[in-house]
Amino acid sequence: MSSLDKNIQIKNTLTGDKEVFKPISKNRVGMYVCGPTVYGEPHLGHARSAITFDVVFRYFTYLGYRVRYVRNITDVGHLEDELSGEGEDKIAKKARLEQLEPMEVAQRYTNLYRDMMSKLNVLPPSIEPTASGHILEQIEVIESIISNGLAYECKGSVYLDVTAYVEKYHYGELSGRVLEELMTGSRSLEGQSDKKHPADFALWKKAEPSHIMQWSSPWGKGFPGWHIECTAMSSKYLGVPFDIHGGGMDLKFPHHEAEIAQSYAAFDCAPVNYWMHNNMMTLDGQKMAKSKGNFISLSQMFDGDHPLLKKAHSPMTVRFLMLQAHYGSPIDFSNRALESAETACNKLLKGLTFINDLQPDDSNQFDKEISNQIIEKCNSCFKRMNDDFNTAETIAVLFDLLSLAHKISQASTIISSEALIGLKKTYKEFLSDVLGISSESSDSSDTLPDIIDVLLDVRKEARDKKDFELSDYIRDRLNVLGVKINDSKEKSTYSFQ
Repeated sequence: MSSLDKNIQIKNTLTGDKEVFKPISKNRVGMYVCGPTVYGEPHLGHARSAITFDVVFRYFTYLGYRVRYVRNITDVGHLEDELSGEGEDKIAKKARLEQLEPMEVAQRYTNLYRDMMSKLNVLPPSIEPTASGHILEQIEVIESIISNGLAYECKGSVYLDVTAYVEKYHYGELSGRVLEELMTGSRSLEGQSDKKHPADFALWKKAEPSHIMQWSSPWGKGFPGWHIECTAMSSKYLGVPFDIHGGGMDLKFPHHEAEIAQSYAAFDCAPVNYWMHNNMMTLDGQKMAKSKGNFISLSQMFDGDHPLLKKAHSPMTVRFLMLQAHYGSPIDFSNRALESAETACNKLLKGLTFINDLQPDDSNQFDKEISNQIIEKCNSCFKRMNDDFNTAETIAVLFDLLSLAHKISQASTIISSEALIGLKKTYKEFLSDVLGISSESSDSSDTLPDIIDVLLDVRKEARDKKDFELSDYIRDRLNVLGVKINDSKEKSTYSFQ
């Protein structure tokens, strides 16, 4: 393990300061990240969070830490109104609209999320628990909070008693909100009268007979609140406290604020030592969201099937775009930014081959100045990543190393064996292992649609020339390979059999 890793600094959202990372257990890291609510297609916002913490996972692992990375799947309890904890369950609503079982909806979008993360070269977490698979653990945490006098049951629902909580603990330390502000900003909603205070939030909700997602509990049939699932699953697999909790900035309130309160209420301690929050993807300065009409799913990004896109973009281009900015900075979407990311990403990937082909020289005469520059740049990769996982500056250093490599090649400069070994090792490992940038040329499935389109163009030209023998040959050969051609007056399309 490099001695440089002792200087890793993390911007702790709780304090607002960069703090030297000190793991609870030597050479081990416990990290929990809030995963998706699986009721719709994964989008660029999901990608930003997943890529951010994938790099954190990769870097700690690269340094030799044993990392237990837990990223949950929310498949129950996430209600439409996140602030009040009221409304219909998002997955249950999707299931009702599509006349499916809720778990069918959850499984479909969980599979799609995993598939899209794989395309983005996001490593699977160590553990990927689901909320519905941990109902008993959630009930146990709720019972502890009730026994500590900080939650109450009312008509089959259980709420955290914020008024009682603030007599013992501070509420709002992560988001900066105070109780009076929460009370002023609350809305009068159906079911609010069951609460002692408008800021009280649900740990368990009573399910009406028509509700299709419900479980037995000491308080009757119901389902867990959104916030309690993360407290139950993080404490089960990582203990309390653990090292790092991550997620999108939009989760600071109410979700992460509620997690802190639940941990103190149940275990009398903070849930985690370091909070990390990635910033948002925006379009013209506004957060991308379905409700704003500026939502782009990852499948649309990869297919180019969206009015905001000029063309399709590869998963590596999307990943590179995310890493060109520090995770704490917003990224404003544009076609120009995507095109620039594509060019830069391809340049670094081509540089991998170029640097790997550099040959050593047995001569003892070498350029000490250039050799020292290369060694210094190699060390800078560690320094930049140690500085709150600054991928943007790490990428800049990789470009510097590539420029130096071209310089020594063009001038036939001889560098020390230490510098050459360091150059090859650092460039490859930071680009591929740490940043997760890899060539996509080996994945033929990405280029298959383009290949079929070319064959359809050739077939159309043959049909226009009345060369039906060639036209039929292309159709029949594709059919044997599982690609069915559908001809119409306007154009020919295809589908996979």
